[in-house]
Order: sequence, then structure tokens, then C-alpha cells
Amino acid sequence: MADKKTAPDGPHEFGFETRAIHAGARPDAETGARVTPIHQNTSYVFESAEHAADLFNLQTFGFIYSRLTNPTVSVLEERLANLEGGRAAVCAASGHAAQFLTMFTLLEPGDSFIASKNLYGGSITQFGHSFKKLGWTCHFVDPTPEEFQRALAAHPGAKCIFLEALANPGGLVVDLEPVAEIAHAAGIPLIVDNTLATPYLLRPFDWGADIVVHSTTKFLSGHANSMGGAVIESGKFDWAASGKFPGMCTPDPAYHGLTFHETFGDFGFTMKARAVALRDFGPSMAPMNAFLTITGTETLALRMDRHVQNAQAVAEFLEGHPAVSWVSYAGLKSSPWHALAKKYLPKGAGAVFTFGLKGGYQAGIKCVETVDLFSHLANVGDTRSLIIHPASTTHRQLTEEQQIAAGAGPDVVRLSVGLETADDLIRDLDKALAG
Repeated sequence: MADKKTAPDGPHEFGFETRAIHAGARPDAETGARVTPIHQNTSYVFESAEHAADLFNLQTFGFIYSRLTNPTVSVLEERLANLEGGRAAVCAASGHAAQFLTMFTLLEPGDSFIASKNLYGGSITQFGHSFKKLGWTCHFVDPTPEEFQRALAAHPGAKCIFLEALANPGGLVVDLEPVAEIAHAAGIPLIVDNTLATPYLLRPFDWGADIVVHSTTKFLSGHANSMGGAVIESGKFDWAASGKFPGMCTPDPAYHGLTFHETFGDFGFTMKARAVALRDFGPSMAPMNAFLTITGTETLALRMDRHVQNAQAVAEFLEGHPAVSWVSYAGLKSSPWHALAKKYLPKGAGAVFTFGLKGGYQAGIKCVETVDLFSHLANVGDTRSLIIHPASTTHRQLTEEQQIAAGAGPDVVRLSVGLETADDLIRDLDKALAG
């Protein structure tokens, strides 16, 4: 469904909650089923030889094979594009798969890009190590406008800037608007991982971003029961203007010389990500996972409001606890990112944040082993509250210097605050931090 509907009294802007329930979905034409069906199906019958040829040549839209498109997954793609205010989306098997599809569509062997140092540890490893084997180089910088500007001056051939708007694990908030201006002045796109904020708290396209990626495994799904990722494009970036993106603007031999930017215009990027990267590497989202994520999006607004409310209460408790040396939550007035959170995240600074323990590494281990209500595991965005000591788990593959740079030093504990009663969460942490 579109954001606006013509009515006798003029255009009507549908609210976020309405779109989170209805966008992309209709009652099933065959059965009248109101909930989107799970199309647990691999392939689709062609109407004729001509119809099949048109589908394979990208001259018409439809379903061929579920590695490329699936009716259940398509509903989720349209919904996420709508919620982010984007033009089109392509879903993948995980957030890492979404990042791979994005970079494969953008980059050629020998290319480089610039990324924030403050990323999920797995993303740092993917960008810094695995991507090197594909001939792609990532230059990591502190996520400030000044550092991004310096990095582009040092690496003028860089093809994009990548950052997490609300960073995992430390809850750092990036000043998106000037970074987008810096990227565009260089003729390259700004790519934003919006996993922790979700489109309910922040829409990066409103601040100049060009591509948004998600691990839908987290808050969008919301119940820790389905893996997935998504790539969403704004439709506003001109891939031909700079001459830096031949993959988008030169004929593709696999499609009889079709040029994706010229043929598909404002959704050319996601079309190429699907028709080339997803086709050839195959990290497709499973229909069942799409169904569960669609269900999750329906309650996203309600859940995020409660996540934020609980996170604020827990952060304020920890800020005053004698065993805690610092709390990194942008919702606190003491946070260096509080002003940016007010600008970009007026509904709240999310539900994932870190705090430091005066006892260092061993105190972090003791804390995660002593809690009862918090679950000690490697995930965020669950209805249940989660806890982890990143230096011994998610970021253990990094050096201590890299851990500290990523906001995951030896003393750091990360929380993903869930939907339980806030007083119960505070009691559980207080017990774990005692003595």
C-alpha cells in the first residue's frame, strides 16, 4: 500500500502503525485468507514460452524460482521499503548476506570503501578480513563527519560510506545529515545499517542516506525465531553521475546487454542485487522466516515503545550503581550523543547499550554468569532481555585495541533490554552486581 490515499477531503497520510500491518499485503486472491500465506514453494508455472522468456530477460515481473523471488518474501520486501520510505527492497538470509549483496553490487575487485569503526564485531571481521579475499578494502574511521571527510581525502577512489546509525554495541549515534552531504559531494552513496533503531525510531533516508540495510533477525522480527536481512534503496541516488559505478551503468552480458540504471531507474540497485548477486550466490530468505518477520513488523511500534521505556529505566539505574563506572546510552542526559539522539531519535535511543564495570574483564564474566532473568546469548532485539560480555564472545576475534575502538573493551557488558517488567530487570541486575 502507498503512504498516501486519495480521499474526498484530499490525500491522506497513513500512519506508521497502519503501514506496518498492511503495507505490501492483501487478502489471498484464491482463498480470501487475510494473513499472508507461507508460500513454501520453489518454482512457479509459466503461462507460455513467451512469458517465461520475458521473466528471464527481466522484461516483466513475476515469480520464477524462490532463490530470486517468492510471494511471501515479496510482501516483506514491499513492507520494509514502505516503512523506511524507500523505493524498493530485496531480502536475504541474514544481515551479513544483505551486506554482501550490497557490496557485491557496488564494488569491483580492487575497490575500497570507508566504514565506521563502531560496528557490530561480525561486520568488522566481514569487512576487514573476508572482503579482502574478494579484492575489496575497507578503511575504518571514527564515525564523525570530520573523520569521514579526511578518509575520503586520503582515499578518493572509495565507493561508499558505511555506518550504523545507532551503533552496536555502544549505542553511539552518528550525525547522519553532514555525513550524507560529504558522501554526495564525493559522488558516492551513504549506506546505513538501521538494525538497532528500526524505521520506527529513525528513517535514514529522511537524512540523506541512499541505501539502508537490516538484520531483520533483530527488532523487525522481534522474537528471536527467524533469520533474515534486507537491502533497501532510496531511489534518489544517481548511479550515472559520477562515472564510478560501471556495474550499474554498463551493459550486463548476462541479460543481453541490459543496463540496470538505465532500464530500472530508481530501483535499479535492488534489481541488480536480486538479478545478479542473489541469483549467483543464493543467500535467499526462507519463506517461513519471511512470514515470521511479517508478523513481527505488525507489532513493531508497540514493541519499540516498550523497549525504549525499559531501556531508559535500566540505564538510569545502572548510572547510579556503585559497581558501574559508566553507561553508554544516548537516552541519558550525561551521554555525549544525547543531543544527536534528540535530533535523530526523538522517540527514544533504542534498547541496546553498554556499561562498564569497575572490576574489568572478570567482573563482566561474573555478571553474565550470575543473572537469572537476562539470557546470556549472542543476539539483540528479542522480546526477552539479553546480556553478553562482548570481549569474550562477539568481539573476541578482535585485538584489545580493536575491541576498545569498537566500544567493546574488557570491562564492557552489553544489554538488549526486552519487554519484561522493568522492576524485575533492575532487581536481576542489582543481584548480579552485588558484592
